[in-house]
Amino acid sequence: MIKSTILTNGVRVITHRVEHMHTVSIGIWVANGTRHESLEHNGIAHFIEHLLFKGTARRTARQISLEIDSMGGILNAFTGHEYVCYYAKVLAKFLPRVTDLLTDIFLASTFPAEELERERKVILQEIKMRDDLPDEYIHDRFHQSFWNGHPLGLSILGSEETVGGMSRQDIMDYKESRYRPEDIIISAAGNIGHEELVGLMERAFSTVTSNWSPQEHDFVQPCGRQVNLCQRDLEQTLICLGTRGLSQDHPDRFALFLLNTILGGGMSSRLFQEVREKKGLAYSVYSYVISHADTGSLVVHAGTEKEHCRETIAIALEEMGRLKREPVPHDELDSAREQLKGKLLMSLESSDSLMTRLAKNEIYLKRHQSVEEILAGFDKVTSEDIQRLGSELFDGECLNLEVMGKTDEMGLTVDILQL
Repeated sequence: MIKSTILTNGVRVITHRVEHMHTVSIGIWVANGTRHESLEHNGIAHFIEHLLFKGTARRTARQISLEIDSMGGILNAFTGHEYVCYYAKVLAKFLPRVTDLLTDIFLASTFPAEELERERKVILQEIKMRDDLPDEYIHDRFHQSFWNGHPLGLSILGSEETVGGMSRQDIMDYKESRYRPEDIIISAAGNIGHEELVGLMERAFSTVTSNWSPQEHDFVQPCGRQVNLCQRDLEQTLICLGTRGLSQDHPDRFALFLLNTILGGGMSSRLFQEVREKKGLAYSVYSYVISHADTGSLVVHAGTEKEHCRETIAIALEEMGRLKREPVPHDELDSAREQLKGKLLMSLESSDSLMTRLAKNEIYLKRHQSVEEILAGFDKVTSEDIQRLGSELFDGECLNLEVMGKTDEMGLTVDILQL
């Protein structure tokens, strides 16, 4: 059973009780992420995420670690372009203890100066590590190029310059203003009582306030067609080829998930079969969807030999083109449909997946989207819907290509981007 309560100051508490589960997953979400940052403070949301584990008035960083370990639980956080989440997963009997720990971290972190400087070094190493991992770095570069000039193109980690230049006061002021009660969502799933959690959170969050008012976001348009080459001494040549996608609440989102599954969403997908199974050009080849509040992207990724780079790109473009020229056979569509439905239903066995679904539904849809509604959404999609969507997304106007590796003398230009 799913229940929702809005506290007097606007904080939302949403729970999904599953009595047979032994665990509870609870997350404190803030609908404010990297896209809300300025260029000067790029990376500050992620910096705050790190610092909230470094000590409060009642607990040192070591005591925080010892306490979650004593419950046999998980305590972590992550930052996205449109939200930050601090979460814990424990046995249901530890709910009062874990909520005290989580709210203490979220509301009473003291940002000790010495811990801040240590964590600054950690994040700078995280940036270097990302840059040293081509399979991660190319995706970051692609999205910076695709959303060039817009905060959606900013790196979640920030840069060495921005992270190095943030003062303790900058970080404290940002957290104080941006963690507004109306942007805070507390979601929990598992063997949990709604009223019990509301009581615990009402006491903790009753004093949270903020006078900051966000600016309205301009409609986001991806850049036009472009090719970007990144020279790196790699054994493989890495490719990211993408185009525009859809927003989180778009009516065609179910068709998009199915289109992506058919294109490159699994071992039976067209890209996997053509690029890897039939021609042996790549070990890893897949496509994925990123959806934001008002826009999105669909991206194909592959790693291949330099001499096979053009052929791999040509196959990806051909498979994109097929999706707008030819209707998907019914058996292929039904297989993709069952694949997505199966993944969804299996995710319901995890309290952390249920917790995440609750929060994202609230952030992007402002309501609960039931499993039955999602299953029905997949069932309603026809081959004609996918072909129509393919025609809209694969028109060639927003095709972006990022290539990383020994790109010298490859001669890749926008002329290759023909659908």
